[in-house]
Amino acid sequence: MYHCTSKITPMKVFVLVLLMTVCVTGIFAQASDSTQAPPSDWISGGLSSLTFSQVSLQNWAAGGENSASVNSFLSLFADKRKNISKWQNTLDLGYGLLKQGENRVLKSDDRINLNSKYGRQVTKGNDKWFFNGFIDFRTQFAPGFSQDDPDSVISRFMAPAYLTLGSGIEYAPNAFLSFAYTPVAGKVTIVNDDAIVGTAGAYGVLPGENTRAELGSFFRFSYKQEAMKNVNVDMRLELFTNYERANFGNIDVNWQNNIVMKVNKYISTTLFTQVLYDDDINTEKVDKDTGEVLQAGPKTQFKSVFGVGIAYAFGDSRPKE
Repeated sequence: MYHCTSKITPMKVFVLVLLMTVCVTGIFAQASDSTQAPPSDWISGGLSSLTFSQVSLQNWAAGGENSASVNSFLSLFADKRKNISKWQNTLDLGYGLLKQGENRVLKSDDRINLNSKYGRQVTKGNDKWFFNGFIDFRTQFAPGFSQDDPDSVISRFMAPAYLTLGSGIEYAPNAFLSFAYTPVAGKVTIVNDDAIVGTAGAYGVLPGENTRAELGSFFRFSYKQEAMKNVNVDMRLELFTNYERANFGNIDVNWQNNIVMKVNKYISTTLFTQVLYDDDINTEKVDKDTGEVLQAGPKTQFKSVFGVGIAYAFGDSRPKE
């Protein structure tokens, strides 16, 4: 079982993510600058960014609060294409902090997403249809707290975490667009913290348990390329439905969009949005005065992160055709 024994502050996590970003960026950049490397079937690279925003008010008649935020993002990929097979790997890391007025520092972004996909052509000579298998893993770095109760921990590393895997068919008409359908996919929800599971369960995991396994159908649409000059778009839509009779037809949705607009070689504007819906995740709206639960149940979740700051692309570029 997972139990937190040391105080992990948001600032410690941010420093760790920042150091990881700098180190990995340097390693990839150094590797890409080498002219002596032998030919390889692998291409690898990524994008790192660090964005800031700040509001300072003094004797401002219209009101408002001072605020400051910082967000870091690191996206890595490593692909291998040889003969009739391809292997694509992506790791996305994001972490952000927000300080508003006299309130304590809060997370504004926190994500770990690792995806690995292997495909093999259905027929030799046809490079658009593939049999494929994939593994997708998602979790977060640091503890998250309830908006209604700032001392209540509702998430932390591996609580929850989501592991989805399966095999199916993929149609990829070009290098930047793909449609994949998996008729039989497994999804495992992990809440490796007994306190978060509690006596009522959490994230679909029952009291006394730490995992929940589901068997269902999975669909993924992905699009990633330079849509226009200096504008890079990475869009991913994932849909999952459980084959259990009670839940079949209730579709879990994970829709992510990451847009990077370059001003020059190092300065860029980034916009990240994510829409989530999971029938197993209940959210509550609590009356702060009485503590009464006003609304409870699954809801559509939305997050957006916008910033202007430093961005650096390194390594190879994925082919456009």
